[in-house]
Amino acid sequence: MARRRARVEKPAEVEEEEEVMEQDQPEQEVEEEEVDQGSEQGDDVELRSLQFDEELSWRPAKPIPTGTLLGRLERLSKELAELDQGATDLESLKDVAGKLGHRNLLQHKDKGVKAYTACCLVDILRLYVPDAPFTDDQLKMMFTMFIKDILPALRNPTNPYDSQHKYVLMSLTDVKSILLLNEVHGADELILRLFNSTFDGVEAAAKTTSEDQVAKDVEIHLTEMLMQLIDESGSVSASVIDAIISQFLRAAPPGGNRNREQNGNQSTLLVKTEPPAYVMAKNICNNCSDKMSRYVSQYFSDVILNASRFATKANGYRQGDDEDDEDGAAGPSDADLKSLRQAHQLIRELWRAAPAVLLNVIPQIEAELSADNVHLRQIATEAIGDMVSGIGAAGPPPPPTLDPAAYPPLRLMDDTQVSAAEENVLTKPYSPQSFAQTHPVAFRNFVGRRNDKTSAIRAAWVSAVGYILSTSAGGIGLSREDENELIKGLGDKLTDSEEKVRLAAVKAIQLFDFRDIITKLGAVGGVEKEGSIFASLADRCRDRKPAVRVDAMVLLGKLWAVGAGELADGNEAVTGCLNGVPSRIINAFYANDPDLNILLDRVMFECLIPLKYPAIKGKGQKSAGASQSQGQTGAKEADQDRIRAERILLMLKSLDGPAKKAFFAMQARQPQFAKGVALFIQQCEAYNGGVIDGNEEKVKAGLNKTLQWFGTFFPDPLKVRSDLQKFVKLNERRNYQLTKFAIGSDSDFKTVRRAINELIAKIQASSAAACLDTLIPLLYRSSPLMFNRSHLATIMDYSKNDKDGFSAVAHEILNDISQRNPDLFKAHSENLRKEIVDQVPSESRANDPAVVDIIKAYSSYAKRYPKDITYDRKFIQVLMDYSLYGTPARAAKYAVNILLAKNDEKSKVTATNLLQMAMKDLDYGSSYFLTRLTAVSQLERLAPRVTADFDALIHDLTIKKILRQVRTEEKEKEGSKTSWVDDVDMSEELQAKCLSLKTLVNQVLANDEEGDAVDRVKPVFKLLKTFVVTEGEFCKVKDTPLAHKKRLRLLAGQLILKLCTVKKYDDVFDAASFNKLAELVQDSELNVRRRFMEKLQNYLSRGRLRARFYTILFLVAFEPVPEVKIRVETWLRSRARYFEDIKRRVMESMMGRLIPLLAHHPDYSSEPHDLVDFANYFLFYLGTVATEENISLIYKYAERAKQTRDAITPENSERLYVLSDLSQTIVRKWQEKRNWVFQAWPEGVGLATGLYQALPSSEMAQEIAKKQYIPDELDEKLDDLIKALDRKKKRKSMGERHDPPSKRARTQIKAVIREKRPAKKSKPKTKKVSKPKKTTADSLPASERRRSGRSHKVSVYTERDDEEDEAEMLEGVAEWEYEKEDGDTSDQESQLSDAPSDEEDPNEDESDAESGNDEQAKDDDEAPDSDEERPASPKPNGRKAAPSRGKMPAVKASARASARSTRARGGHKDDVDMDDSDD
Repeated sequence: MARRRARVEKPAEVEEEEEVMEQDQPEQEVEEEEVDQGSEQGDDVELRSLQFDEELSWRPAKPIPTGTLLGRLERLSKELAELDQGATDLESLKDVAGKLGHRNLLQHKDKGVKAYTACCLVDILRLYVPDAPFTDDQLKMMFTMFIKDILPALRNPTNPYDSQHKYVLMSLTDVKSILLLNEVHGADELILRLFNSTFDGVEAAAKTTSEDQVAKDVEIHLTEMLMQLIDESGSVSASVIDAIISQFLRAAPPGGNRNREQNGNQSTLLVKTEPPAYVMAKNICNNCSDKMSRYVSQYFSDVILNASRFATKANGYRQGDDEDDEDGAAGPSDADLKSLRQAHQLIRELWRAAPAVLLNVIPQIEAELSADNVHLRQIATEAIGDMVSGIGAAGPPPPPTLDPAAYPPLRLMDDTQVSAAEENVLTKPYSPQSFAQTHPVAFRNFVGRRNDKTSAIRAAWVSAVGYILSTSAGGIGLSREDENELIKGLGDKLTDSEEKVRLAAVKAIQLFDFRDIITKLGAVGGVEKEGSIFASLADRCRDRKPAVRVDAMVLLGKLWAVGAGELADGNEAVTGCLNGVPSRIINAFYANDPDLNILLDRVMFECLIPLKYPAIKGKGQKSAGASQSQGQTGAKEADQDRIRAERILLMLKSLDGPAKKAFFAMQARQPQFAKGVALFIQQCEAYNGGVIDGNEEKVKAGLNKTLQWFGTFFPDPLKVRSDLQKFVKLNERRNYQLTKFAIGSDSDFKTVRRAINELIAKIQASSAAACLDTLIPLLYRSSPLMFNRSHLATIMDYSKNDKDGFSAVAHEILNDISQRNPDLFKAHSENLRKEIVDQVPSESRANDPAVVDIIKAYSSYAKRYPKDITYDRKFIQVLMDYSLYGTPARAAKYAVNILLAKNDEKSKVTATNLLQMAMKDLDYGSSYFLTRLTAVSQLERLAPRVTADFDALIHDLTIKKILRQVRTEEKEKEGSKTSWVDDVDMSEELQAKCLSLKTLVNQVLANDEEGDAVDRVKPVFKLLKTFVVTEGEFCKVKDTPLAHKKRLRLLAGQLILKLCTVKKYDDVFDAASFNKLAELVQDSELNVRRRFMEKLQNYLSRGRLRARFYTILFLVAFEPVPEVKIRVETWLRSRARYFEDIKRRVMESMMGRLIPLLAHHPDYSSEPHDLVDFANYFLFYLGTVATEENISLIYKYAERAKQTRDAITPENSERLYVLSDLSQTIVRKWQEKRNWVFQAWPEGVGLATGLYQALPSSEMAQEIAKKQYIPDELDEKLDDLIKALDRKKKRKSMGERHDPPSKRARTQIKAVIREKRPAKKSKPKTKKVSKPKKTTADSLPASERRRSGRSHKVSVYTERDDEEDEAEMLEGVAEWEYEKEDGDTSDQESQLSDAPSDEEDPNEDESDAESGNDEQAKDDDEAPDSDEERPASPKPNGRKAAPSRGKMPAVKASARASARSTRARGGHKDDVDMDDSDD
């Protein structure tokens, strides 16, 4: 039975429009034939008959020979091919058609027979259009042969019957005979096989050699044939659609793994072009988009529904708001998730290839965005994000590379070089349409996922946004509003509460190339603009979670290093974004976190100033106009040293004040760690891998102590010990030698770098590779990588001129090296000396002011190596000229230091001659007055016997002619008096007064061992105290300018601290004067407060002041400048941790000193609202000192204060009792608020005899103990105060920048920043009229922020008098040893201390270099010296457990201790524990 084509008859016009073409017939003739064939007309056309009459069939067992059969079929094929459609007598074809449709031919074993049979059959179908003269079975066998044998053979172009196979393909396609396949019974199976074999065939052929690949025309016809089946079919089975869609997975990497962090080394294994089967499927979808969109929609509906069935499990349970409940509600299997992810992976690729077919699929994914199930929302969020970005199944492109060591540095406008990985078509982001415009509702729903309640979705969202922005939405772009919204969302996620979200946000920024980071992310502001992406990223450098802060700090460091070239050229965009990056990174030093410090070291030497920098890219390359000597590449070794030194100067130039101090503190550690590592190597050599020659116990003990000392600087001391023991066991002599090269101060940078690189390579190849985690940070800290002898020449050159604005920082570096590590000058000593001689001044010629740092550097070198200095007549005269005529005046100080470096008789003679010349006609206003006065002041310090004859004259000059006089008129600015003047703006009179005070103090310090030293220091203390008490006023007849008074008051306070570093002088400084000195931290001028506290912290950090001076810093509780307060608070916490680790109760005993200090505070009042204000002092103290282990000891000190009376003003002892009750109440409330267990301190504690006296009788003690000295109404106010404090702390998340505080309530603060006011008599229980608060400046420079400190232990002091009281008061507190300050203190100081002596200190009022740089180093920063000197007790990691209290029951605190009578003690002096450590 004949079959007709399954299509509707159309008129000739329609057929012509459908482009049904015949190869050998004109279009008009084809048109007529179709019409004639359909209507039995054509009488006018002569029909041609088939002439072939040979036999093609045979009976069973008598087959036609294959050769014969092939000849017949070939002849038949040729004749049929010549017959024209519509001009052939179809009756003549019936017999041949029947024979061709017989199974003998269709299932013949010979390939040639099948090939020619197929050619004949397609011609029969062509001639019979639109009928087919075959039965259903014949058609099925026929198409089975086509699909199984003929079409698959096309994949082999070398097949001898390839032309016949192509003929069949073209005929099936051109005549559309393939559509008859739809009429065959069981067609779905054949169609599926056709699609699969076609896709697999072209894909398999593509992997063969070029000669064996399928021709392009064959691929085109195969694609056209498949499109006809889709386009002309009434319906297509789901299996066929699946076969088509599956081809898009060929773009995915092997295994379907779209890991976004693929190993870059494996990128060569990935497919880089679109596979042929992928191209065929893409063309099918695009050309049949109307039908395919319907099929694809149904396909994904079924797939997603089946894969997401887990979302509707659990008996209809609907997930609640809790994230954990959502995750555990349905519990999808791995198979479910894999299937669902694969479906969305296909959708991603379809969006890139054929977005039109997804028209009905996008709403389904949009619905998933709002699904209750977390997994569905996350997968949908990732899918839409990738579609917007144009990322397909192959995954995203590799992230851009930021090479911080590259040279020349990257330029913002440089053309981006496309790497081989980026040339991959499949991974290159491409979006054919704007998703945001094509599907706006879905896009808005996606944007809304940034606030999803589940952190995993927020993390997925921010990762997707990173790709969207970095790829410009797949290259098609976003609207300005959408882009700004996504950038803002990215910035918000940097401050998300969840770690994974913050980490994802940081990683999202890593996806941008340097230009996009500046132009896109930097458009809203740089690091210094609060709320910008850069500022939020910088905040993450101190994130609570290690993973976040590591990625953030490394990224910031790389960005700054890559942009260093543009920063040096002053590019505004790059400078605005990145200039503050080094400051934000280095300020992490203040966190005092060992883990963070190690990260900081690695970022410093691997990102900011990489060890490999400059890594020259290639010879002949030139940088576009770099100012940092970047016009020359192929640089020589000296050029490389210069380039690196310029990078260091550039970084240092960008640092703010606190960061600069932290940077110099980090460099100050280098000599200490170098000594520690050198000792370690020495001990390794002695240990000899366990084969010890002699004194085995001593060697092992020394090595263990060194390992223990190293462990104090790492977060895990046990790992440090384990790692370094592995290094010791290697016992490689070459390793030891390389380490010595690396840490040697005389090694140039090239030697250091090569030694470190070789050492790391050797250890990596050994069995101890794991020890590099510890060894690399040690090498970074102990090697001269930053301040190296190779860099000094460049730094000294820049100090002489202001090229690129580096002069100031070059001077700072030279100044720091002078104080810290003058050994570096050894290689340049002759250059320094020559520079000093060349610039020598005279009475008529001034020197270059920049030479003062050169003189200072040579001064430090002369002090360290006095025997290396050659004092010929010419050089001595040069130094004397500097001492008499040098500018600025401090040049004279360093010149005198050099002259007296040897401290021999010859230098004394020189000093005598110099003094006589300096004192000749010395008077205010005389020529070079300040220079000569500076020389006299330094001679007083270094040669007191030489100046003894002039003491009276010097006293008369300094006190009567300078300090007592006022020659400068008060200057007013905008109607108010100027309250401060910077160092560079100080008038000659103010400088003279400062020098006069220093001269008087130097005179006393130089004679501290004389018998009359105490008598001589008393008038000096009285003078300095006068300046402190009178707010800097010393003239009786005329008012001193306010700015002068502030400077003089500050200097007086600093000089008092300096005098108190001497034991016998500290004894003279009484408690009342101490209380007046403490008021300096509440001066109305910020600079006075800040600089005084910095000096105080510096002395305390270095162990040069007694513990009582810690009390002063607790008056910072009302500091109005947040940065200053925070840094002092952090520093106090650091000191408290240090003392706790070494088991010394120093900070706890300060409660016993804080109470009398507050009792004598000028603002003291017993009114309830004033007591609430004073409670803030105790809260500040507890916040820095209190722990669960020591809270009971603090309470004990507060309680003991009520069992004594005031030793300074006994008549005002009631103030002690009020504050004692107040402090006890605050302590108990603090303990309750934190749910700490309170156990009464079982031991007695002593109090300072200079502050307390014993009560005269036990009856009085009982009476005082029973009486409550604070009103009941205060209890509720204190509760409110603590609650307010807790709320404030909760608002400040750890690691975030602190916002300016809001205005304090009246009950929380009173005016503690006070102006000078007349003294008045105190009246008990009378409300005190509070003064209005002194407001601070609206804006404060960044340099006025204080930093926390860690100290270098320089020396110790010895407490005095009663040993029992001393032990009872402070068990294990430091013993103090006062240093001599006679100009040669090196023998008394620890050999490993890097703290400069006062002899070499710059003038305190000139800079804060000394006061700022030492504070960060810990007391145990000193390296373990030889066997004679070792650290006493290295700081362990973490806090110690509370001391044993026996079996004391745990007592929960009440709001106030009610039964105070139980605390009563005997009132006799013998019954009261006292400590006479204070006067």
